[in-house]
Amino acid sequence: MNTQIIRVFGIVQGVGFRPFVSRIAQEYHIKGQVRNKGSYVEIVAQGIAADMTGFRYALEHNAPERSAILKLDAVWEERPACAAFEIAASTKEKGDIFVSPDIAICDACKKELFDKTNRRYLHPFINCTACGPRLTILDAMPYDRERTSMGEFPMCDACRYEYTHAETRRYDAQPVCCQDCGPEVYLIGRGERRREAITAVRRILSDGGIAAVKGIGGFHLCCDGTCDAAVRRLRNLKRRPVKPFAVMMKDLQTVHAACVVEAGQDEILDGHQKPILLLQKKENSPLSAYVAPDNPKAGVMLPYTPLHLLLFTYDDEVEMPDCLVMTSANESGAPICRTDAEAVQELDGLCDVILSHNRDIRLRADDSVMDFYDGKPEMIRRSRGYAPLPFFVGDFSGEQVLAMGGELKNTFCIGKNNLFYVSPYIGDMADIRTVQALRQSVRRMTALLEARPSVVICDMHPLYNTTAVAQDMGLPILQVQHHYAHILSCMAENNYLNPVIGVTFDGTGYGTDGTIWGSEILAAGLDGFRRLASAAPFWQLGGDASAREGWRIAVALIYAGMAGHKEKTAEVVRSLDLCSREELQAQFFLADHRINSVMSTSAGRLFDAVSAILGLCRASTFEGQAAMELQFAAQAWKQAHGGTPVVPIALRREGPRWFLPTDELVRSLMQERLDGTPAAQLAYVFHQQLAGMIVAACEQARSDTGLDTVALSGGVFQNQLLLRLCDKALQTHAFHVLRHSMIPSNDGGIALGQAVYGAAALQKKE
Repeated sequence: MNTQIIRVFGIVQGVGFRPFVSRIAQEYHIKGQVRNKGSYVEIVAQGIAADMTGFRYALEHNAPERSAILKLDAVWEERPACAAFEIAASTKEKGDIFVSPDIAICDACKKELFDKTNRRYLHPFINCTACGPRLTILDAMPYDRERTSMGEFPMCDACRYEYTHAETRRYDAQPVCCQDCGPEVYLIGRGERRREAITAVRRILSDGGIAAVKGIGGFHLCCDGTCDAAVRRLRNLKRRPVKPFAVMMKDLQTVHAACVVEAGQDEILDGHQKPILLLQKKENSPLSAYVAPDNPKAGVMLPYTPLHLLLFTYDDEVEMPDCLVMTSANESGAPICRTDAEAVQELDGLCDVILSHNRDIRLRADDSVMDFYDGKPEMIRRSRGYAPLPFFVGDFSGEQVLAMGGELKNTFCIGKNNLFYVSPYIGDMADIRTVQALRQSVRRMTALLEARPSVVICDMHPLYNTTAVAQDMGLPILQVQHHYAHILSCMAENNYLNPVIGVTFDGTGYGTDGTIWGSEILAAGLDGFRRLASAAPFWQLGGDASAREGWRIAVALIYAGMAGHKEKTAEVVRSLDLCSREELQAQFFLADHRINSVMSTSAGRLFDAVSAILGLCRASTFEGQAAMELQFAAQAWKQAHGGTPVVPIALRREGPRWFLPTDELVRSLMQERLDGTPAAQLAYVFHQQLAGMIVAACEQARSDTGLDTVALSGGVFQNQLLLRLCDKALQTHAFHVLRHSMIPSNDGGIALGQAVYGAAALQKKE
C-alpha cells in the first residue's frame, strides 16, 4: 500500500508527541505507527488522500504546546497494509538529538492535584505528557521510562492502564505515577514520610524555621520570605550578608501585590519554564527587606513542581506565607546539592529539616534567572527549563566539539553539526566539588547526545581549572582568548557570522599579552580578532583581594593620577575614607615595588573603584556588589532628574591601540566628589560618559575597519543602564547592534562562543 514515512525533528520526545500523533491518526482514520528513533520521531502513515492531508495539517499546526517541530521530512514507499495505528517500541538511530528540558507542572495536573475526587489528590509527583521532569531524570535517548530514573518505580495497574490507552491524558507519559506506585517524600534523619513529612516542613516554615527541599534539579534552602527574623537567620547561617535571595510566590496574584509586572512578564513567570525573573519591588511589598537589601528588584518565580505547590497549599491546619525564600542549597561556590548524601554533608547546620524524595536526579539543574530588556528576556543564568535546547548556528556539518566554558558561572557546550547544546549552569570552578560536577556533567551529556568531539576548546588562562579539565580529556586542545569568545557567543546567538566590532566589558580575562583584559574593543570574526582599543590600563594591586575590595583599585588609580605623590594621595584617600593609614602604606609598597600587581583594563574593577570613590561600596561581599550599587544609584538619579544624551568622547592614541580616557574620568569624578557633588549624580555621569567613550571607540573602529555591526557582550552589560545608553546611542550613530537575550552576556555564555570557534577551526582545517 502507498505509505508516507514522516520523520519529525525537534523537541518531540518527552512532550507527549507520540500520543498526540496517535490521537490525530485515529481522528483522520490513519493506520500505521509512530515510534521514537533516538534522534527523531518516525511516523508510518496510511490513509486516503483527504485524510492524509488533514493528518499532515494537524501534525504541523496542532502539535503539543511543549513540543517544537524544527524540521519535517516525508517520503512515499510501498509497504504492506497496516491493521491499526499503534505506538511502536523505540529504536535507536544516529542523528541530531533534541532533549526536552524539565517542564513545570501544567494547569491540568495542577487542577487534579487539588481535586479531592481525583486519585492523585495531593500527589507530590503528579505529571503527564505535558509536564514533569525530563533532562534531570534522563539516562539515554530515546526518551522512554526504562532509560530514566523513573524506571525504578514499576507502574501500578491503574497507571499502566492510563499509560497504554489513548483516551487518557497520560497515554505514553513516561514518568507517570501515583500515590501507590511512584516516588515518595521523607525527612532525612527523621521518621516522617509522605503526608506527615510535608506537614512537618510546612509547620517548621510557618514557625520561622529553615528547610532544605529537594526539587527537580537539586535542593533549595527555604524560609518565610515575609519574616525578617527567618531571612536574617538564613543569611547568617549561609554567611551571605546582602546578596539577593530568590523567592517563590504562591501565584500571580501574590506577585502582582509585591512587584511591578510589565507587559509580557506574566507569560514568562507562568510559562512552562518558570524561571526566576527580576522584578521591581513595590514600596509596600510584603517581602522582607532582607530578601534583597538595598536592591530595587527581587528575583521571583512561581511554583514549578507539585511539591512546591503543596508547600503553599495542603489539607492541614498550618497557615503558610505566600512568599518563600527559595535559594540554591549549597555552600558558597559549591554546586547545588543533588543527592541525600550531599545534602547531609553540606547542609548540616544550615537548616532545621531536609525534605527529600527517592526519585534520583541524574543531572543537576539550577533555576534559570533572567531580567527583562525592551520587552524581551535577558538571560542571566540559563539552566532549568531551557538547557539543553540547542542553538542553530551556521553550517558546520560533520564537526563535533566540546567547549569547557569559563571559570566563573560555568556552563559547557557540545557542538554537533550546526547544533550547539549549552549545558545547565554548573557554577564557579574555584571549588573542587564544582570541578567534579563539571566532569560528571560533561560525561553524562556527551553520552546523552551521543557526541564524539574531536577537539576540546578552553580559555587561554593557564591556571584555570577548566583548562586542567580540558587537558584531561585526551583530545587535541584549542585555546581561545576570553573576550573574543564573548563576542563569538553574541554572534552565535544572533546567528550572525560576518565580522563585527566587538565590545566586551567584564571583570577578568587573560590577554594575549599576559595582562588582565576587561574593557575591549575588538575587530572579530570566525577567523580571529584584533584588539583595537581598551580602557586606559591601570595597576591592579593586591591579587585576588582586589576583585573583592574596590578601595584597592581606587587607591591605585588615585596614586597614579597624583603621579606617585604619596602625601597628596594620602590626603585624598583620607577625605574619601577609602582605607586606613596602614592599608594605604601597604598599597604604596605594592605599587612602588610592583609586588602582587598586574597591569589591567578590567571594566569590572573600574566599576568597583568608582563605587568606592563615591562612597557607595568600599568592598564587596559577593561578585558584582559594588557595580550593582553604582548602577542603582545612577538609575535613581536618572529617574529623579532625567538623563542626558550620550555624546562621543574623544579617545587618545598610545602605540598600537586607542585608549578610552577612563583614567581622566576617574580623576574628574574624584575631584567632583571632593567638591561635594552628590554621589548618585556622579554615578550617572560615570555611566553616561563611559557610554560616550564606547560609542567613540566604535566610530573609530568603523573608520579603521569599515565594519558597522557592533556586538555587545560581557558581564558588565548585565547593567541595564549602561546597556541601554550604549545600545540606543550606537543605533543613533547608524550601527547595527547585536546583543544577548537567551544566552547570558556574562561568563555563563562564553562556552557557546568557544564551541563555534572550534567548529569553524575544524571546518577551515579541512
